[in-house]
Amino acid sequence: MIDIFTHILPPKYRKALEKLATRRRISLSPVESFQRSTPALLDINLRLKVMEEFPDILQVLTVIGPPLEAMANPEDAVDLAKMANDEMAEWVARHPDRFIAAAALPMNNMDAALKEVDRAINDLKLRGVQIFTSINDKPLDSQEFLPLYQKMAQYDLPIWIHPLKEMTEPDYPGERRSKYGLAAILGWPHATSMAIMRLAGSGLMEKYPKIKFITHHDGGTVPYLAGRIQNSPFKYENLTMPIIDSLRLFYNDTAVQGTVSNLMCAYAFCGADHMLLGTDFPMVPSDLVRETIRSVNEMTIPGVEKKRIFEENARQILKLPI
Repeated sequence: MIDIFTHILPPKYRKALEKLATRRRISLSPVESFQRSTPALLDINLRLKVMEEFPDILQVLTVIGPPLEAMANPEDAVDLAKMANDEMAEWVARHPDRFIAAAALPMNNMDAALKEVDRAINDLKLRGVQIFTSINDKPLDSQEFLPLYQKMAQYDLPIWIHPLKEMTEPDYPGERRSKYGLAAILGWPHATSMAIMRLAGSGLMEKYPKIKFITHHDGGTVPYLAGRIQNSPFKYENLTMPIIDSLRLFYNDTAVQGTVSNLMCAYAFCGADHMLLGTDFPMVPSDLVRETIRSVNEMTIPGVEKKRIFEENARQILKLPI
């Protein structure tokens, strides 16, 4: 099995981030919280020990947020991205039977980001790149990001989209921060939905037929709201096909913490060919990794389609040996 969306905080990268935060007087409270609650983010030996419970899983590594562009100026972000990607490449080289990786990018420095794509894929042998659902509050369909999409379409390798909504963003005007973790619980799926609706509505999927995006948490709310989207009176001037068809081209992971009905909703929307096993490890404990695997096994679909979700789709889009 290939777990398409797991997270790490490379130790050298973390130390550099801490030095930068001290110098610029930036709070790293989310990172510090992750470090305390999820030690497998940093400790490779602990991570491998936990993975012994799942000997048949190969993990795709992505760098945990906050995004580089939110933490660093354009010059520092380049150095941080290179450091994180070098460290992930080292882990992959040491444990090729356990890890694959997607590159971090300095998205506030597009020229450097494009160069880092080339280095990460050609030199480090990483299998794609990760971005977040907004780039310093800019939507993903902004013109300045089009060169990245063009390049990734040429490479025919995927772009992971991680949701972004900070706990410091209030749920209602007049409040100081999000309550009850709603920024993550509900805000992240909403952020994913907004991002992919903007990408699809912009005509990007038609302009670059080889472009591949991987969403977290089962495509957000888009599969559930497919009927509402399809029957909306709003028009999309850049599309020649219905927006719902463009949305079905995104790949959606299974990180819904074991809820079979969520998976069946996504299956009804995009089919098994556009679903990928994803657990959110180590942000979820081992029992929820098991629950995620169980939920895919309990889907009322043919076994050959479960195999596509567990492994074959990932092998195809990551260009791995079959």
